[in-house]
Amino acid sequence: MTPPPPRVIVVGLGPGGPEYVTDQTRTAIADTRRRFLRTSRHPSATLVPDAVTFDHLYESSDRFEDVYAAITEVLVDAAIQHGEVLYAVPGSPLVLERSVRHLRDDLRVECVILPAMSFLDLAYAALGIDPVETRVRLIDGHEFATAAAGDSGPLLVAHCHANWVLSDIKLAIDDAGNASNDDVEVVVLQRLGTSEQLVTRVRWADLDTSVDADHLTSVYVPHLAVAVAEHYSRFHALARTLREQCPWDIEQTHASLIPHLLEETYEVVDALQALDPGDPATDEDLIEELGDLLYQIEFHATIAEQQGRFTIADVTQGVHDKLVRRHPHVFGPADGEMAGADTTSQVLSNWETIKREEKGRTSIFDGIPSSLPSLSYAYKAQKKAAGLGFDWPDVSGALAKIAEEADELVEASAGGDAAATADELGDLLFSVVNVARHLKVDPEVALRAAVTKFRTRFEGVERLARERGIDLTASDLAVLDQLWDEVKLTGTVA
Repeated sequence: MTPPPPRVIVVGLGPGGPEYVTDQTRTAIADTRRRFLRTSRHPSATLVPDAVTFDHLYESSDRFEDVYAAITEVLVDAAIQHGEVLYAVPGSPLVLERSVRHLRDDLRVECVILPAMSFLDLAYAALGIDPVETRVRLIDGHEFATAAAGDSGPLLVAHCHANWVLSDIKLAIDDAGNASNDDVEVVVLQRLGTSEQLVTRVRWADLDTSVDADHLTSVYVPHLAVAVAEHYSRFHALARTLREQCPWDIEQTHASLIPHLLEETYEVVDALQALDPGDPATDEDLIEELGDLLYQIEFHATIAEQQGRFTIADVTQGVHDKLVRRHPHVFGPADGEMAGADTTSQVLSNWETIKREEKGRTSIFDGIPSSLPSLSYAYKAQKKAAGLGFDWPDVSGALAKIAEEADELVEASAGGDAAATADELGDLLFSVVNVARHLKVDPEVALRAAVTKFRTRFEGVERLARERGIDLTASDLAVLDQLWDEVKLTGTVA
């Protein structure tokens, strides 16, 4: 006969005092010897005697996800050891209880959930509203900016346990320079179902300064003048509208958009290089070009959404989670990750290690895009090899290699072998990139600057030629050199 699986019985302690705790929950507490409390900071926590609490985890952990994972491990281990344990949480186990969600997903134990009263009924009673008729959305305060994106209410925001959470909620509204939401009235609900129950109406602008938030605080937002993340939501909707209604947008594919993506990327680079710290007006070009690049990203996500493959939410969630994983020195290490990083070099080393483990890569060159511009491609490949010690000890060796490759290029060219000449020219360019890397100069940026300087000077040559009535197409090299030297000497190119 197969023994029963280890069980975790999850009960809810209701929204407030003991009068809201069900008889079924009280019986389960009495019948189960091994008891655990998510937190003792609850008016009905005393109903669970001799319980192990997890309050210390909230103090020692940097992320709530770490707390929930740790709680799950303790409960699973205890259930395996004792066969059955009880886990009591505030409110209802099924309403915004992340630790219960973790527990239900763990296949090592059977998770038995007993229904309980949540804070929702008390909140609706205090507000005097019917949640179905008013279509209230329940939002976790820690996820307000993303979970409520595009929504203007009505919203009931839970887990507002600290004033910094209220501040983050308030700052999630982008008013684009106006104060249209400042005078919107919201309702702060605190300690519902207790003798200290408090319902406070405050202006949106004063949300994080008018009350002292605690672990039994939530906020009701009837209606906002400006929706949460409204501007990006409108942008996202625009991309979908164009894809569905504009003939050109409809015809595009991931492949056909590649040239536009590259072009917009280079235009962003131009705008960045044109930035003048002393002239805010130069920001306008960068704002425009960043917008154009952002539209390309949204365009690709919209195509994928129509194909049922992924959405922009998958893109943003993916990069968010990746950045959290790759910054354990900021967000706290996950299992198996390194923690400390006090210098930039340590950060980069950790990044590469985590990245390699994530991707399951076998070569140091895995992940370098082969479509990179050639100078950048060479630079990154050399940098990867140098990371394993395959490198000149200093720039002198790299400089000597340029002379060696130049001699070999001359020899190949003199021999009339076109393939060998191209090969040697590639080696020479590769050696130049090596020198740039040792000097900590980005070869792509350096060459682009050199081309810009050449273009500017030659435009000066063209200007002088026009002023003097010289036909450049009919002039010999001596005339061109004379004009070039004059522009170079005077530096006057305007």
